[in-house]
Amino acid sequence: MMATTVKRQRLRRPGCWALLLVLLADLLALSDTLTVMSVDLGSESMKVAIVKPGVPMEIVLNKESRRKTPVMVTLKENERLFGDSAAGMAIKNPKATLRYFQHLLGKQADNPHVALYQTRFPEHELNFDPQRQTVRFQISPQLQFSPEEVLGMILNYSRSLAEDFAEQPIKDAVITVPAFFNQAERRAVLQAARMAGLKVLQLINDNTATALSYGVFRRKDINATAQNIMFYDMGSGSTVCTIVTYQTVKTKEAGMQPQLQIRGVGFDRTLGGLEMELRLREHLAGLFNEQRKGQGAKDVRENPRAMAKLLREANRLKTVLSANADHMAQIEGLMDDVDFKAKVTRAEFEELCTDLFERVPGPVQQALQSAEMNLDEIEQVILVGGATRVPKVQEVLLKAVGKEELGKNINADEAAAMGAVYQAAALSKAFKVKPFVIRDAVVYPILVEFTREVEEEPGVHSLKHNKRVLFSRMGPYPQRKVITFNRYSHDFNFHINYGDLGFLGPEELRVFGSQNLTTVKLKGVGESFKKYPDYESKGIKAHFNLDESGVLSLDRVESVFETVVEDSPEEESTLTKLGNTISSLFGGGATPDTKENGTDTVQEEEESPAEGGKDEPGEQAELKGEAEAPSAEETTQPPAPEPEADTGPEASKATDKETGDKPEALKPGEKGEVGPEGTPASPEEKKPKPARKQKMVEEIGVELVVLDVPDLPEAELARSVQKLEDLTSRDLEKQEREKAANSLEAFIFETQDKLDQAEYQEVSTEEQREDISGKLKAASTWLEDEGFEATTMKLKEKLAELKKLCQGLFFRVEERRKWPERLSALDNLLNHSSMFLKGARLIPEMDQIFTEVEMTTLEKVINETWAWKNATVAEQAKLPATDKPVLLSKDIEAKMMALDREVQYLLNKAKFAKPRPRPKDKNGTRAEPPLNTSDSEQGEKVIPPAGQAEDVKPIPEPGKTETQSEPADSEPLELGGPGVAESEQEQPARQKQPVKNDEL
Repeated sequence: MMATTVKRQRLRRPGCWALLLVLLADLLALSDTLTVMSVDLGSESMKVAIVKPGVPMEIVLNKESRRKTPVMVTLKENERLFGDSAAGMAIKNPKATLRYFQHLLGKQADNPHVALYQTRFPEHELNFDPQRQTVRFQISPQLQFSPEEVLGMILNYSRSLAEDFAEQPIKDAVITVPAFFNQAERRAVLQAARMAGLKVLQLINDNTATALSYGVFRRKDINATAQNIMFYDMGSGSTVCTIVTYQTVKTKEAGMQPQLQIRGVGFDRTLGGLEMELRLREHLAGLFNEQRKGQGAKDVRENPRAMAKLLREANRLKTVLSANADHMAQIEGLMDDVDFKAKVTRAEFEELCTDLFERVPGPVQQALQSAEMNLDEIEQVILVGGATRVPKVQEVLLKAVGKEELGKNINADEAAAMGAVYQAAALSKAFKVKPFVIRDAVVYPILVEFTREVEEEPGVHSLKHNKRVLFSRMGPYPQRKVITFNRYSHDFNFHINYGDLGFLGPEELRVFGSQNLTTVKLKGVGESFKKYPDYESKGIKAHFNLDESGVLSLDRVESVFETVVEDSPEEESTLTKLGNTISSLFGGGATPDTKENGTDTVQEEEESPAEGGKDEPGEQAELKGEAEAPSAEETTQPPAPEPEADTGPEASKATDKETGDKPEALKPGEKGEVGPEGTPASPEEKKPKPARKQKMVEEIGVELVVLDVPDLPEAELARSVQKLEDLTSRDLEKQEREKAANSLEAFIFETQDKLDQAEYQEVSTEEQREDISGKLKAASTWLEDEGFEATTMKLKEKLAELKKLCQGLFFRVEERRKWPERLSALDNLLNHSSMFLKGARLIPEMDQIFTEVEMTTLEKVINETWAWKNATVAEQAKLPATDKPVLLSKDIEAKMMALDREVQYLLNKAKFAKPRPRPKDKNGTRAEPPLNTSDSEQGEKVIPPAGQAEDVKPIPEPGKTETQSEPADSEPLELGGPGVAESEQEQPARQKQPVKNDEL
C-alpha cells in the first residue's frame, strides 16, 4: 500500500511542476504590466499620474521636468512635436500646431462649436468627412487627421511620458472627461484611446475624480452624517459645478466604507480661461493696430504668427493680472520687426470680460436645481481649475454662493489626476486600495421610444407612441436595465433617444447635437414564436448597460418563453438519486430537461427595472392605463394571467424570484429540497411537488443604426491605428538617428580636446596623436557635408570606427587613473591580513579555533600577493608610458578578492566558534585573575539581558582577562580576529606587550 502511494505521488509531481511553471509565467507576465496611469485631459494642458509598486500616486514629470504638459501637437511632413516643444513651434508654424481640438470631438460639421473653433483659430484648415459628417484637420494635401487621431497621438505621448517615468511598459489607464460629454463625445475618446493602444479601465468625469481625490485624503473626516460639498471647476475651456455628498455606507464586501455621491451638476461649455485670453488677445491686437495707424500697415489679425504671439502674451498677462493691478505687455518683433509694448490694467481686463463674469453663477444654479437642494445645505464651496485664480471670478462666485469664504484646500491643478489614478489602482488587479464607493450621476436622461398599433374600438386601429425612461437625470450609474415588450409577435423597431433636455438653453441644445441616439431593428421575433408554439410568451427583453465610463450599450435582445413541465412519476433509480445528492452537496440543482434547438436559459442578473414615463408628462395618463395589469416584471405582486401592458420595465432578479424560473436552482418541493436548518427534509415532510416552470430563451438579431455621430468603421479604425503606429516608428527612428549624430559629433569634439591634455600626451607619441587628429577632422568634415543624409547605421559605424582607433589611448589613461586607488587598497588589505594572521597565531593552543592548514593557506596567499604586486609594479616601471601596461586594475581587483575571501572565511569561523570550557582548580572553582591585574585588564562587568544566564559574557578583546564566566558567542567582529581569552599563567607576559583589537 505504501509503495502504491509513493508511486502515485511521483506520477502527480510533474503535473504540480507544470502548474507551478504556469503560475510563475503568469506572475512574470503580470510584473511587466503592474503600473497603471491616469490622464487628466484638460483643454489647455494635461497631467499624468502613475501608481506602481513602491510609488503610490505620483505625478509624472515630462521631459522638461514639469508636472503639466501642454495639449499640443505640431504635425509636419517629416516630424511631430508634442508638449512644450509644440508650444514653442506654435509661434513659428501655427498652421501645423493643433490645440483645443477636444472641442471638436463627437461633433458634426454643422455644430456651432465647429464654427466657433474656426473663428478662434482661423489658421487651421478644416475639411469635411462625408462618411461621418465630421471635420478633419488638413495640414497639407498629404496630411489629414481627424480629431480622434490627434487625441490618439496625445494619449500615446502621455503613455510614453509615464513609461519613461515608471521605467516599464504601461497599458491600463483611466482618462478624465468633462461631465457634460454626451455619448458621441465619450465614444470618440474611447476610439482615440484604441488608436493609442491604451486599455481604458474607465472614463471618469473630471469632477468625480476631483471629488474622489478630496475624499481619499480626508477619509477620516467622513462619517454617517452626510456632508454636502460643492466643487466649482473653471478650467481653460469650460466650467463645471458639482455638488457631492460624502458619508459612510454599509457594503456587502467591506462593511462600512466612505461613499461619494454626485447629487447635482451644472456646466457652461465655453466659460473658461481661453475665452478670457481671446478677449485680451483681441484687445492687444487693437492696441497694436492703433499704434501703427497711419503707417499703411496691415491688420495684425491677418498674420497667424503675430496672433499666436499675442495669444501667448495674453495667457501670461491674465496670470500676472491675477496678482497685480496692472502689467506691461510687450512682444519683440510682433510683426514686420516692429516691437509691441502696452500697459494693461486689471480693470480693463475685467471690463473686457464683463459678460463672462456674469455667467459665473449659472453653473451653481444648475447644480442646485438638479440636486433639488439650496445653498443652506452646502457646507463648503471648493475652487478647482486654473481660471478660478482670477480675482473677479472668486468675487462673483463668493457673492453667488453666500459663504464667508471659498475653499482653496485642494490642489486645483492636480486633484483630478490624483483621483483618477486612485481609481485606476482600484480597478487594476495588481493593487489593493482601501474601498471608496463612487456613485456617479447621469447628466442626460435616456429613454426608449416605440410605436405600436392599438385597437381602441372594434375595427378601429390607431398608432400609439410610447416612451419608457431607461436612465433618469441624476440617476446613479453604472447600472443595467431591462425593458420588456409584451405585445409584439413579429419583427419591430424601437428607438433610443435622450430624454427631456429642458435644462439646456436653445444654443446649448444646438451644441449638444442630435438628441436621437440609435434605432434598433429586431429580426427573428416571428421565427422565435414559431419555434415555441406551445410555450407562453414572456415578452421581448432588451438588456441595456450604462457602464462605468457612462457609455450606453445594448447587450442583447431575447425572446423569452415559459411552460409548465410535469416531472415523471416513475421512481428514480438509485444511481440518479446518488447523482442528485452529490450535485446538491456541491451547490448544483436539478438539471433541466434538454432544450429544443439548443436555446439557452435566462441567466440571473443584478439589474434595475426601467423607470416609467414620469419624465414625460404627456404620457403619464397613458402609462397609468397600460399599467393597470402589470406584467411580472413590473410588480412584486403575483402577475395577472394575461398582462395588457405593451411594454413593462422589469428586473431580471425580481423576475426569477417571482416566476420561479431560475433555470438551475431547486424550487421548494423539488428533489434535493433542504429544510430550515440546511438538512435534507424527511420523507414525512415532503409534499407533492408542484409543476415546475421552464424558461426558454431565443436570442433576437439586432441591427443598430447610429443617429448621433457614427463611430469609425473597424476598417477605418484599423487604418488610423496603423497610421499612428507608422508616425510613432518614424519619430523613434528619427530620434535614434539624431542621437547617433549627436554622439558622433560629441565624441569628435571631446577627443580633439583630450589630445591637448597632459595625461593623454604622456601615454601617446606625436605620430599617434597626429594620426588620431587627422581622422577626427576627416570625420567632422564628413559629418558636416554628408552627415545630414547618412543613415543611423552609417553614423553608428563611423562612431565605432573612431572609438576603435582611440581605444588604446583611452585604455592607457584610464589604467593610470585607477592605479593609485587600487594599489593603496591592496596595500591596506595586505597589512590588515598580515596583522590578523599574526594575532591568530598568538592564540593559546587550548583556545585556538583555527587549524594550522588554514593559517598556512592564508600566509601563502599573503606572500604570493606581495610577490605579485612587487614584481608587477617593478616590471611596469621599466615600460615606457606609451606601451600597453602590464599592471592592470582588473588584476589588482582579482588579487584583492582572492585574499579577502581567505580572510573572510576565518572571520566567519571565529564568529560562530563556541569557546572551550575553562579549567577548574582543586576546590572546583574557576581560576581567579592575579590580584595586581587592573580593572581595565579584567574587563568590564556585563549585565546580561532578561532571561539570560548571568555568566554569559561577550568574548573579551585580546589583552583582557576573563574573570568569572565562560565567553559567550560574540557580535560580528571587525577585521582583526576574534576576541581571545588568556590563561592566568600567560597574563603577565602579555601585559608587557598588550595587543589591542584596533591595531589588528
